[in-house]
Amino acid sequence: MVTNLLRLLFTRSFKPFVFTCRNDRNLNLDVPELGIYVHIPFCTTLCPFCPYNKVQFDKSLAITYKDALLKEIYMAGSLNRNNNKITSVYFGGGSPALMLEELSDILIALKNNFSITSNIAIELHPRDVNEETLLKLKNIGFDMVSLGIQSFQEKCLKVLGRDYINGVEKVKMAAAAGFDTIDVDLIFGMEGQGKDDLKDDFTTAFKSGATQVSTYPFIDFSYADNKSKPLGKRDKKELLEYLAAVSGELQCSRTAVWTFGKKDAPRYSSVTRDNFIGFGSSATTLLKDHFKINTFSVEEYIKCINNEKIPTALTLNFTKRTRALYWLFWNSYTLKLNNGSFKNLFNDELGHLFKFELRLGILMGLIRKTCTGYELTEKGIYKYHLIEQAYTHQYIDKTWRIARQEAWPDKIKLY
Repeated sequence: MVTNLLRLLFTRSFKPFVFTCRNDRNLNLDVPELGIYVHIPFCTTLCPFCPYNKVQFDKSLAITYKDALLKEIYMAGSLNRNNNKITSVYFGGGSPALMLEELSDILIALKNNFSITSNIAIELHPRDVNEETLLKLKNIGFDMVSLGIQSFQEKCLKVLGRDYINGVEKVKMAAAAGFDTIDVDLIFGMEGQGKDDLKDDFTTAFKSGATQVSTYPFIDFSYADNKSKPLGKRDKKELLEYLAAVSGELQCSRTAVWTFGKKDAPRYSSVTRDNFIGFGSSATTLLKDHFKINTFSVEEYIKCINNEKIPTALTLNFTKRTRALYWLFWNSYTLKLNNGSFKNLFNDELGHLFKFELRLGILMGLIRKTCTGYELTEKGIYKYHLIEQAYTHQYIDKTWRIARQEAWPDKIKLY
């Protein structure tokens, strides 16, 4: 209901968002800046709470997958005529460290096709964190890591269906290795989790060496195999407000709706890029006029690449307004809406395209004007927290569920 009303309000159209099976080599890379995402879908164990595209690790399949990744990177590189400024490189999964020996070849291919001077980040399952792996990652070129700790407490990990691992030891190892940014992912809103539990996880992360902590609400995806359900809205609200208070006590700043970091530490984010290109099964690409999703099937991804075809399974074509709406949604997550960034991307004024919506947001106390644009208020942060979860349930859940079931869906309509 919430997403339906917001879609009508912001798009000013009754039409749904429609993904089609259009598959071509069109990649309009005429954008000022570009992020890069590489998806590694392999895991040794498939955690029931994790919604991301993943398969059981198989060494021979992983090597074949790497070869396909390299081919896809070179395909995109042949279309890259603008020598785009790369603002970030991010490896996610899955558990990317399972392909530790192959990561160097992948990075070399990226550097051969794109001008990379940005930070290079990788997410790690705590099980894969050890001194030898961290040293290899640094030597390869990674300077940011995100550790999927989720909780330092055994009782909370049990709710998530994950075995206990000494997370404190893993974070300390990453800190000792000297990465520029050490992000720790935590989940809040789990059954049986109280304020003291969350505060202990939050403070433990920073005391162990984290420069940033990302705290995500527990969301029960329709295709997940969770044995417990998330806490209700009221409980989640209290926990989120408590996190903000604890962050202040630790002299950390809020850098996004669910993220808190040490002041002046380099920020780590996997979702807030104005334009990005994705490589690998289920990887997404966001450019000036379309959003693409690669096939979720690892086998079909490899087959498609070997047939010299771009592995796009779904494409959403943007109007100028819907593309700007996507920018508005994800930049709101960072708490700030910058006029200059918007004009640079859309050659239009933020206050012109969304004049009514911004005025309404100010009247409702959700945003306030600043010298560079707008920023979310505390009320606005909480409302965004609710909207993002509704968006996840109605849009992301449906899209990923269908893409998991069908390698090449014919069409997906999102209302």
